Amino acid sequence: MDAEAAEAVEAVEGAEAAEVAEVRAFWRRLGLPGLIDVHTHFMPERVLRKVWDYFDALGAATGGALEWPIAYRKEEAERVALIREFGVRAFTAMLYPHKPGMAEWLNGWAVDFAARTPDCLHTSTLFPEPGVDDYVRRALDAGARVFKAHVQVGAYDPDDELLDPAWGLLAESGTPVVIHCGSGPAAPGKHTGPEPIGRVLARHPRLRLVLAHMGMPEYEDFLDLAERYGEVRLDTTMAFTDFSERLAPFPPRALPRLAALGDRVLLGSDFPNIPYPYVHQLHALERLDLGEDWLRAVCHDNGARLFGL
Repeated sequence: MDAEAAEAVEAVEGAEAAEVAEVRAFWRRLGLPGLIDVHTHFMPERVLRKVWDYFDALGAATGGALEWPIAYRKEEAERVALIREFGVRAFTAMLYPHKPGMAEWLNGWAVDFAARTPDCLHTSTLFPEPGVDDYVRRALDAGARVFKAHVQVGAYDPDDELLDPAWGLLAESGTPVVIHCGSGPAAPGKHTGPEPIGRVLARHPRLRLVLAHMGMPEYEDFLDLAERYGEVRLDTTMAFTDFSERLAPFPPRALPRLAALGDRVLLGSDFPNIPYPYVHQLHALERLDLGEDWLRAVCHDNGARLFGL
């Protein structure tokens, strides 16, 4: 262990010791070997700082209606050390472009991050631009195990014809794609909502989409898609938490449908960009009262099966 990593671990043992103990107690109560979190953010530092700037500005932009303090504003080594201390056995590096020419550069960074962070599932991304199918193929050849697509930030139509060959490649390879295509939690986009991604699924029904944030706030529409397409999954990122329930509450009438899809719901957190402690997402899932078998599947077993862990 190098000096930087040692200092990071020492910091975890100090400031976050109580939360680490609480997170580990949660998964131990369930008899799990740890957690698998499919929605965590690691990206080049200057890009991440711009993401944080966006969240920092939300309060002023919304007249104080939406304050979003970053809970884990730390250096990369500290963040990696902390998520490991939580007992997260596998996590992702959700990165996303907002303009042409950016995705392939991010994918190059992700190759290096995956090589030095073996418990991070090698993550890549894409954008509707000429050559997207070529760099998606190269990313798969380099070992990418999951892709991230962000329709709201990228401001693109997922049904853009430029993306069609890439969706085909990803469907054929069975590679999961965590996609933010709902209109929450922060703000809707021109192409968010169930209709655009529904058109993609109609052409690529075997595409392994993981709908981020449970499709917030169009929860029931996205549950429809998961029920219609057997490879569609949902991640829990920010859903059911006090923060999101205030903005976009999950409809209680849909809980039986959520329970029935228990083998296709995956733990996601948005770490480190969340405005509350990591453990709150776990408690929010627990208080749904869908049973320990459901919790075990969501917090570990479904992810382990999807990624062959």
